[in-house]
Amino acid sequence: MTNRPFLVYADAEGRIFEWPVLEMLGASGGEYERIGPREWIPLPPGSELFLLPQRLPVGYNPKTRQGEVLAHDPYTPSKPVQAVAAFMAPAYTQIYSAAYQSLPGAPLLPLFAYTAVGWKDGRFVAAGVRVDPDERQDFRHFDPEEIRRRTRARIKKEQHNRLVRHLGKCALSYGCPAARNLFMNRWEAPLPTSPACNAGCLGCISLQEGKEICATQERISFVPSPDEIAGVAIPHLREAPKAVVSFGQGCEGEPLLQAEVIGEALRTMRQASSRGTINLNSNGSLPEAVKKLCEAGLDSIRVSLNSCRPGYYTAYFRPRGYTFEALKKSLQAVKAHGGFASINYFILPGFTDHEEEWDALSRFLEETRVDLIQMRNLNIDPEWYLKSLKVPKERKAMGILEWMKRLKDRFPGLRLGYFNPCLDGSD
Repeated sequence: MTNRPFLVYADAEGRIFEWPVLEMLGASGGEYERIGPREWIPLPPGSELFLLPQRLPVGYNPKTRQGEVLAHDPYTPSKPVQAVAAFMAPAYTQIYSAAYQSLPGAPLLPLFAYTAVGWKDGRFVAAGVRVDPDERQDFRHFDPEEIRRRTRARIKKEQHNRLVRHLGKCALSYGCPAARNLFMNRWEAPLPTSPACNAGCLGCISLQEGKEICATQERISFVPSPDEIAGVAIPHLREAPKAVVSFGQGCEGEPLLQAEVIGEALRTMRQASSRGTINLNSNGSLPEAVKKLCEAGLDSIRVSLNSCRPGYYTAYFRPRGYTFEALKKSLQAVKAHGGFASINYFILPGFTDHEEEWDALSRFLEETRVDLIQMRNLNIDPEWYLKSLKVPKERKAMGILEWMKRLKDRFPGLRLGYFNPCLDGSD
């Protein structure tokens, strides 16, 4: 009897079962991998399970020592099955993607991350690791009724502020943890500002122009005024514990395109309070705009990228009017002003942890001297991503845990995490 997690699958009615004949497997760049003892954890609270349509689960048979496709329901052989994946809660990074075999004509998966999931000792387990101890988005902190009450009360009180109303929809309709924390007056709060973008990201969650896949949330349709932005941010900076306010959210385009509006809001915010951290989540495309925002009071920046190899970066982000070099200059600009710089690094096992990716990332870190890598799971169909970027099947990747170890060894001052930190220690 194996001491490793069992395979799980969904039956024709969508019910999930374990199959103890096969072990859980993970996927790394399209290759199947046996899950090691340190590579799985109990499924974190707040995680979700997804059924993967027209995809067959793949497990490891310890008797034959080979991967094996589960083509039919083992309890009812005449019925079909579906693979299952986990969408892990915030602060956790996947070590392996779900292992499955796609059937011909399988539809594209929606824009979520698909982590390998199994069953062990009476509970679900996932191939992941907690990368940030911060509890700001932990499931236990979110009481739905209290969030609804506080959100509706603030919307009613500040009906004139379009940004408050927009964020109310984010909190109540989409369940955005950052928007919920705004209305709970704690930790990190979002400040979406820009309906436009100068990139056409393959996995953009707020705008998809094609018909292949749908955006998972609605993009902001207006540019809030500096007063509307300050009206949301100032009370948060003054009162919230570990206060952070962040421009650049999943429900908007690129905030640097609204640098003048943001700059005016920044000056108003800092005149009202020196407390807390003002952060910008960005694609880093406009270094000169970043410099001006630093002069206006910006404390930190987080630049998103999927790869430090310009070809793969361009294939995913599809930039309009800027190059990969702009990202470096934006990060360097913040560091030159004494600010905090991090990268929002999209993690996909088997791609992120290849030697060539590691080498390119190392060079990027040496040039920019960023303070933190935020390890965010790449929300996209893994097969579609690898195909769209034309990633060749290369030699075996080093593994996400080994990749993390190498980073810590080579860059001892570099932090690995998930969230934008509060820099002034406000409590």
